[in-house]
Amino acid sequence: MKKVLYLFVVLFITALAAQAQQSKDEKEVAAAVATLRQGMLDGNKTVLDQVTSADLTYGHSNGKLEDKATFISVLASGENDFVTMDVTDQTIKVLGNTAVVRHNFSAKTNNGGTPASTKLAVLLIWQKQQGKWKLIARQATKLT
Repeated sequence: MKKVLYLFVVLFITALAAQAQQSKDEKEVAAAVATLRQGMLDGNKTVLDQVTSADLTYGHSNGKLEDKATFISVLASGENDFVTMDVTDQTIKVLGNTAVVRHNFSAKTNNGGTPASTKLAVLLIWQKQQGKWKLIARQATKLT
């Protein structure tokens, strides 16, 4: 009986520790997503560089793909200019050193001086690299 109780306690503590770690990783990923959002709003080259992987592949809802340099360049130059950006219905699933984030994204833009708005469903793939969460892939599709 003592062995069963001991085993139960060990398993319970292990499960709590795993849950706490997952929660910590999920919080770190959520913070990385928030940093990315703010960097995109500000067109902040330094922030965008810090939060993205060198191997970034950034897919737009129209099928256009950008690498890291292009993604940062169009935001920092104002070619793509976000006026507002709201993220809702976000889910985060951490699988080891990879995180899958899904959310809905609505934004007002002023690209090339032309005001517009967009509503998207977005998939973000993050990877923990040298202790930091980096965006490695993004794909979006238009919401109606």
